[in-house]
Amino acid sequence: MENISTDSVGEYANYLLDSILTYLPSIIAAIVLLILGLWVIKLIIGRLRKIMEKREVDRGVRGFALSILGIVLKILLFIVIITKLGVETTSFAAILAAAGLAIGLALQGSLSNFAGGVLIIILKPFRVGDFIEAQEESGSVTEISIFYTILTTPNNQRIVIPNGQLSNNKVTNYSYEPTRRNVMTVGISYDSDIKKSREVLLNIVNSDERVLKDPAPVVFVGGLGDNSVDLSLRFWANQDDFWELHFDTIEKLKMELEDAGISFPFPQRDVHLYDMNKKVK
Repeated sequence: MENISTDSVGEYANYLLDSILTYLPSIIAAIVLLILGLWVIKLIIGRLRKIMEKREVDRGVRGFALSILGIVLKILLFIVIITKLGVETTSFAAILAAAGLAIGLALQGSLSNFAGGVLIIILKPFRVGDFIEAQEESGSVTEISIFYTILTTPNNQRIVIPNGQLSNNKVTNYSYEPTRRNVMTVGISYDSDIKKSREVLLNIVNSDERVLKDPAPVVFVGGLGDNSVDLSLRFWANQDDFWELHFDTIEKLKMELEDAGISFPFPQRDVHLYDMNKKVK
């Protein structure tokens, strides 16, 4: 028994060594092909990226197209390597089709995100660089990939939103139009002069070159609050100037209204005190 076992182990070792020596050239060739193929794919993607940048192709389209191209090329490289190792392409194609069906059923959400990404690229509800609000999040679009869109918030936080949700739900694009209207509500006391307050507000915005003259800035009484007369100041500005102009205007409103003797109201309440111990006669 010991001689039979030893002979069997020896035969198996010789068979294994022969198999390794037989397939070793194919394995080495496959490894070389893999390294060379990945290098060529990287080179192709890099060249195409430079061409697209030179032709000023939209950054969202550029990133989406290059991502798809990279995946397709890697799949083709994988098929070539499998063929090089001696696997029959017909059998492999059948296995790949069955695996693709199973993966497709398991990843229906991902396929929905892929379809959403295609719709975003085609319909262009927003582009890379736009400031949008969606899914209760807001930020600048930094990347539109195959399955996800990446936002960067004003606080430099990274937000990843699936493309399927973006393509099927409300998206507010603040950067779509070149200009934007600013609406500010300024409360003044009931004792203050409305006409004088209006003049001060209009002088502030009309003296700033960043405020557009057409449409012209307007000021009107927007409401009568419990403690204040609410003036609504509305003016237009270019997207690039909007936020800086917004905060500068708030500061000027506070200083110049005070210099003009316009007072800002504070919440007021009339309090009546009763002596509960006093007997009612």
